[in-house]
Amino acid sequence: MTKLKTLAAGIALLMPALGMSQELKTADEYRAALQDKFANPATLIADRGESLFKEKRGPKNASLEKCDFGKGPGVLKGAFAELPRYFKDTNKVEDLESRIVTCMVTLQGFTEAEIKAKLFGSQQVNEPNTDLEVLALYIALQSDGMKINPPLKHPKEKEARMVGEALFFTRHGLMDFSCATCHASDNKRIRLQELGNFVGNKKDAQKTMSTWPTYRVSHGLARNMQHRMWDCMWQMRLPDVDYASPVTVALISFLTDQARGATLNIPGIRR
Repeated sequence: MTKLKTLAAGIALLMPALGMSQELKTADEYRAALQDKFANPATLIADRGESLFKEKRGPKNASLEKCDFGKGPGVLKGAFAELPRYFKDTNKVEDLESRIVTCMVTLQGFTEAEIKAKLFGSQQVNEPNTDLEVLALYIALQSDGMKINPPLKHPKEKEARMVGEALFFTRHGLMDFSCATCHASDNKRIRLQELGNFVGNKKDAQKTMSTWPTYRVSHGLARNMQHRMWDCMWQMRLPDVDYASPVTVALISFLTDQARGATLNIPGIRR
């Protein structure tokens, strides 16, 4: 009941700003009405991310303004559109969230344990978005309107993509589920939620990957792709996956490649 009340309250708050009336009768009408960026609460959350990005913090009293997300130190424009990618300094492929962790450690002096002590805000107790969530949203927003185009030249980039594809089809756990169980055929849904076909329908992959990070109305929070990985695996009844682990980065590498060429439309907004 708590989630239903949160969703209802979120819809009621958004309706006036979006010019919505209570006469919307279908899920499609509701989703279409949400696609107004001026009414997207994530834009306010991104402002907090910008402040945090520029704030001097940690044992080294430094900001993240010298972090290299692939386009050079401090360059954010277009960086998210080309992630995940290989980074020479870590000798591994990193997505946006794993790169943020790397820079918080190397530039600001935080430990991984400190950074990962609280990964996601909780809708259950009205917690705000975490530092990691707001930073990811702000940085990703700097690529809004650009094409998804991660590099796939370095051997480790190719390896991550191949491992991600293998993981996508591998069944795990007591439920014997894989990502493909839900996302490898057309016309599947869970309740009102349509399930995209990420291997047989390029448009489905593009529609999904181009709108994350996104604002989840039912959560009252902005969510990034690392949260989506964790949540999917939780729903598959698997153990909690480590944040920004090689497993999640590989899966994101595969899904991002499937969505290659899509225009980023972030922050998204979803039920």
